[in-house]
Amino acid sequence: MNTDTPDMLDMSSSDPKRQGYDLLNRQWQALIADERDPLANLAQLSALVFQCVPGLNWAGFYLLRDATLVLGPFQGKVACTRIPLGRGVCGTCAATRQVQIVPDVHAFPGHIACDSASNAELVLPLVVDGHLLGVFDLDSPLHGRFDADDADGLGAMLTALAQGTDWSLLAPAPGR
Repeated sequence: MNTDTPDMLDMSSSDPKRQGYDLLNRQWQALIADERDPLANLAQLSALVFQCVPGLNWAGFYLLRDATLVLGPFQGKVACTRIPLGRGVCGTCAATRQVQIVPDVHAFPGHIACDSASNAELVLPLVVDGHLLGVFDLDSPLHGRFDADDADGLGAMLTALAQGTDWSLLAPAPGR
């Protein structure tokens, strides 16, 4: 398994950004080629993106439990533990199953401020076999940090995650 990753991708313009995500996605697929455990893969994707995508102050997952998103593996400061569906950027993404690109979180109705330093946010739904499992959330202190290229690049990585992971291992233990 090759775990060599760049410290930071050059994402200063559109073409290098797309190329950077293509490279990062290939590295991601190599990293999880022999690993099917959901907890390991969620943690690794959070770490890889946080390490390699510039301008982030948080990257991680919220997993759906009943009608609530519950904090999962992440990189960054301490975060909100539970987010109701439909609340904030993450809850809106989960409720609509639509990517949310928010250039200014302070202008987003019902924004939940887990870190006051965050100014922009990108949230992608994690859907497996038609079922919402959670969301992948990225925060940045930079206004307007995220665009469609980020959503596409990270979406491809989520697709590889969805297809390369044995999600049955994430099921709660009997009696819980």
